[in-house]
Amino acid sequence: MSKELSWVDTHCHLNAPEFSSSLPESVSRAAGKGVKAILVPTVQASDWGKARDLAAQFGNDIPGLVYTLGIHPLYINEAQEGDIVTLKKQIEQSLDDPRFVGIGEIGLDYFVEGLDPQRQEYFFHRQLDLAQQFQLPVILHVRRSQDAILKALRKRKVPSGIAHAFNGSHQQAEQFIELGFKLGFGGAATYERALQIRRLLQELPLESIVTETDAPDIPPAWLKDEGGQFNEPALLPRIAQQLAGIRGISEEDFSKAIWQNAMKTLSRWSSLFASEGIQ
Repeated sequence: MSKELSWVDTHCHLNAPEFSSSLPESVSRAAGKGVKAILVPTVQASDWGKARDLAAQFGNDIPGLVYTLGIHPLYINEAQEGDIVTLKKQIEQSLDDPRFVGIGEIGLDYFVEGLDPQRQEYFFHRQLDLAQQFQLPVILHVRRSQDAILKALRKRKVPSGIAHAFNGSHQQAEQFIELGFKLGFGGAATYERALQIRRLLQELPLESIVTETDAPDIPPAWLKDEGGQFNEPALLPRIAQQLAGIRGISEEDFSKAIWQNAMKTLSRWSSLFASEGIQ
């Protein structure tokens, strides 16, 4: 596999506890594999400053290391309503940071039990309101909640974003695309039994697709076979190789298209590269 290709991981939780003891090594491995851009979404208030510091610390290793600010639906039980006010202040303070690119990870999760739907909707809708106010793209968590999220998006003018780990129907995919969203694909598609995800990967317009790892989660199929511990961004090129194969195009063409898709969707990301003179 060529190391000259540039890969972009649009969803990687580098600030997760799994990376705490080996973060420099994980970043170095990813850089060595041609991963030049990684988006680190946040999930709760305590993450926001850490993600900002992480992006600054390792920005020389991964020139496109960026972050978003948000409250994940799985963390709403720990969140306070006042966190929305704090989030707004954090966004305002981060607008001058070129490594801040949007709001996320936000959304709805109708799969995990014990999450109050109304409380989920409160935090999700308030964060969408912030995205509209500041005209920032959003990174969406859409597990079994595609229709509810589409309904909320239609009520607002959010510029763009990514529906992370997409596993909805073809019709739902088309509706996200019509609203200006890209769809994230990663390790889940490397499993032969993931027929729906593979079908979407084959049939959707190439310009609607972006790559992700969701590391340390959603490990690719071979990682379990090889006894690997958890997913990491250095695995993205091998994941992307398989995605390109499913799609039926070359790695080079896939890499170029995915890069363009990600940068077009998150304009501040593209601006970061332009300001640094990085290609």
